[in-house]
Amino acid sequence: MRIDHVIYACADLDVASARIERDRDHYVLNGRKWWTSGAGDPRCKIAIFMGKSDPAAPKHQQQSMILVPRDTPGITVLRPMSVFGYDDAPHGHMEILFEDVRVPASNILLGEGRGFEIAQARLGPGRIHHCMRMIGMAERALEAMCRRVKARVAFGKPLAEQGVIIERIANARILIDQARLLTLHAAHRMDKVGNKAAKAEIAMIKVAAPTMACQVIDWAMQAHGAAGLSQDTFLANYYAHARKIRFADGPDEVHRHQLGRLELAKHG
Repeated sequence: MRIDHVIYACADLDVASARIERDRDHYVLNGRKWWTSGAGDPRCKIAIFMGKSDPAAPKHQQQSMILVPRDTPGITVLRPMSVFGYDDAPHGHMEILFEDVRVPASNILLGEGRGFEIAQARLGPGRIHHCMRMIGMAERALEAMCRRVKARVAFGKPLAEQGVIIERIANARILIDQARLLTLHAAHRMDKVGNKAAKAEIAMIKVAAPTMACQVIDWAMQAHGAAGLSQDTFLANYYAHARKIRFADGPDEVHRHQLGRLELAKHG
């Protein structure tokens, strides 16, 4: 099976309780995986399982990643997860139980103990992709807001002539462009010095962009009134997605903690 021709699933999980244990020419996997992204897609044929393969190894060499065909015995899909009520079909997020799942030892990625290394390699680009999407969603929300307030009349004049609306539109433009420039700066740093050296810039944008998107989309929802909460606009769905990104690939608190420590280190 060619990996580039299949949809794969990867989970948010408690790596400490997920185990990968060698048994001669196989590995045996056990664990409960929560928020397994992509597992709901019927085209998904393979999963990437991350777990502890050697709890006694140095801290960043305890985890491994391994490829697991979805039809392997011992895999049970417990339930689909929703985000603010949205099921994200057909992509889907599933809770999956792995019980004594046996896969060939050749399915290990890069080798035992390199799971953390693999995860870190994709997190930088993954985080900046999230931020790029947040900026695009905020731009669309601002456009919808502007169209709405120019057309909607309340108290004898368009909403666009209300002072608070004008201020929110201006602030939305400021916030979006700030996030865009910070994202471009982070991308430039990643290209020039690599993901590890650009970790401060990546942390900053991972906090700033989703926070910005939540605020801009919230203002757009407010301008649409009850329609902004309904399926008649894309705004409620966008808000749910933007709020979710404040957890994805690390919660805000983790990035702020790392950024604060990096800033303190500059001052001895």
